[in-house]
Amino acid sequence: MSDITEPRPGARGHVETTVGPDDTAASLGSGDVPVLGTPRVLALAEEATVAALEGGLEPGRTTVGTRVELRHTAPTPAGARVRADAVLTEADGKRLVFEVSVVQLDRNPAGSEGPGGRAVAGGTVERVVVDRERFIASAGG
Repeated sequence: MSDITEPRPGARGHVETTVGPDDTAASLGSGDVPVLGTPRVLALAEEATVAALEGGLEPGRTTVGTRVELRHTAPTPAGARVRADAVLTEADGKRLVFEVSVVQLDRNPAGSEGPGGRAVAGGTVERVVVDRERFIASAGG
């Protein structure tokens, strides 16, 4: 019987942050408005996928992002709290597919203060399991 750890569908991860000035579209060069920028939304989604795999890979393995489909559907101002969630929906050999979502925690869907959150973004992130050292060597590092 093997004790190798393999990611399994259903694995979940999340990250939370407060949107700061450096997270805005204007700061990131993805627009000129002072709201959460799409590149930061993507980074949060990827962070959540990494969190979902924490402790779930055999030693010496890591994952790298290979494909993203993201819909950024609502603006989020600086100062707001956001949460990115990831759920592993498919594990096909080395290929892992996650459903991701990002919500603004301090607003409910109706826009008033309360529990839950307002949907900000959603989509899928695909990652591939690689040998960490070999991957770094292949990049010339």
